[in-house]
Amino acid sequence: MAVDETSITLNDVTLGATVNTPGNASGLVIFAHGSGSSRHSPRNQYVAGVLREAGLGTLLFDLLTAEEERAEAYTRHLRFNIPLLAERLVGATRWALDLAGRAIHDEMKPRELNIGYFGSSTGAAAALVAAAELRDVVAAVVSRGGRPDLAGDALEEMTAPTLLIVGGEDGEVIKLNQDAYSQLRCEKALRIIPGDSHLFEEPGTLENAAETASEWFAQHLRREASV
Repeated sequence: MAVDETSITLNDVTLGATVNTPGNASGLVIFAHGSGSSRHSPRNQYVAGVLREAGLGTLLFDLLTAEEERAEAYTRHLRFNIPLLAERLVGATRWALDLAGRAIHDEMKPRELNIGYFGSSTGAAAALVAAAELRDVVAAVVSRGGRPDLAGDALEEMTAPTLLIVGGEDGEVIKLNQDAYSQLRCEKALRIIPGDSHLFEEPGTLENAAETASEWFAQHLRREASV
């Protein structure tokens, strides 16, 4: 398995990133975390590990710079700036496609990189907005404890199969996810994990969410055989 600690430069910011690619990966899942988090989030790291065991590559990157995170801790001015977060996710996706394109050229054989998004908290809204923009690129989206309601008009523009995962004890967020679910016109599913609160901290709940996400991505990111 290739593991690369790197950075992504987008316009005037540089964002830390970690790329893990199992051999013959059937797709790449890019993570979009919520505010106050980073690519080192233990929950997202756990989910990423489950996805890699299923043969998927993962890209975890920081949506905000260290300076922005420090300012955000006091002002909270960026956590609901969905257009900014989505713009950076789109940029990271294009960076990954460019990286894959160079690798494909070096190997001198055609290969398609199937992209999925895994979003949590406000990062889920950013994932939906970015997926609606990159509709010809993003093949699947999963939201864990997310705020898809913040994606606005992007919900009705979604074409990628979308899975919403919510904790059974996360009452208000369940309602927000149900409302967002009703606006989606793409292939979709809503999974409520019994006994779980917003952060999936109860025993077994994060494992259930990770396996559910893994099955969704395995179904929709499976690389078609070359013809």
